[in-house]
Amino acid sequence: MNFPALLLLALAMSTDAFAAAIGKGAAMQKPRFLQALRIGLLFGVIEAITPLIGWFAGSVATKWVSEWDHWIAFTLLLVLGARMIREGLSEDDEADAAPQKQSVVMLALTAVATSIDAMAVGVGLAFIDVNILEAALLIGLATTTMVTIGVMVGRVLGHLIGKRAEIIGGVVLIGVGAAILYEHLSRAGG
Repeated sequence: MNFPALLLLALAMSTDAFAAAIGKGAAMQKPRFLQALRIGLLFGVIEAITPLIGWFAGSVATKWVSEWDHWIAFTLLLVLGARMIREGLSEDDEADAAPQKQSVVMLALTAVATSIDAMAVGVGLAFIDVNILEAALLIGLATTTMVTIGVMVGRVLGHLIGKRAEIIGGVVLIGVGAAILYEHLSRAGG
């Protein structure tokens, strides 16, 4: 997987956290930049760890499924992308909730919930030629950046942008999966 594809993957992985951050920012009372950055770092670290866990689990399985690994990566990214699109189209009103205090435990649980897809992507990445440390670092940096921005603009933009971000992220994930499949099939055929 080349660097532009990794960068697109990292941005796609950060969109669900970005959507959650907009909701969190909308629920906070005038978030300051340092608060947003701390939340971004929490989400980014968790989002960087989960693909590593998935990759290690997937690496154990590669010797048994190397013949169809590209199909596994494509299917995982297709399912995750479709899930993100579905969630982006759903009628969830979390951003409209009353302002509340953001505890570290609740933020961490939200970060873990939004990073489950990154773990599944890590499993898929174990089946293709990718530097998992580079991928995890890019995913963590993209998530830190996107969550920090999301918290800061949450009160202004609220629910509208959060849903669009998930839809765009889902489309990008499906596109990355299709590119992986195309790249492998074109190598095998030519």
